[in-house]
Amino acid sequence: MYRSFIRNYSPIAGLIILGMFLLFCDFFTKAYVYHVFPFYNPCAGGSCLAVPVFNNFIGIDFLISLAVNKGAAWGVFAEFQVLLLVVRICVIFGMFVYLFFINNSLRWSIPLIFIIAGAIGNVIDFFLYGFVVDFLYFNLWGYHFPIFNFADICITIGVIYLILTTIFASKKNKYA
Repeated sequence: MYRSFIRNYSPIAGLIILGMFLLFCDFFTKAYVYHVFPFYNPCAGGSCLAVPVFNNFIGIDFLISLAVNKGAAWGVFAEFQVLLLVVRICVIFGMFVYLFFINNSLRWSIPLIFIIAGAIGNVIDFFLYGFVVDFLYFNLWGYHFPIFNFADICITIGVIYLILTTIFASKKNKYA
């Protein structure tokens, strides 16, 4: 009986542990940056309130710079914060239900955990700070990439993983 329990629930436990680890990393990095770094001000005269990690490494600059994001990606829909929060919570709930009650494939579970953990991390920010804390800033060969955070990285990894999984699964089924 014990072995049956472990065999049936160990993948779920592993997913929950992975999700909690990702949430912890997101929470810790945001809390640290929020309480240690000053708020980002748009560069006026070429000076920003930021801490450089590396400068001009093959044309790329990377800085830690606290920024406030009241919207979705790149600040979109910032004037609809409450509606955006409700949509985020509904999407998280739907993905959670799909992951734990409908999905039966581990290959879909890992990227979904990344996406869910990242989304939950950004929702937690709204309740803790009233906005999402962003702090990773890249200047890629003169292009100022929008500032993002660890949760955004998790969501991006999850989405890319889902896309690649879908592509390779469809090719495998096509030639099978």
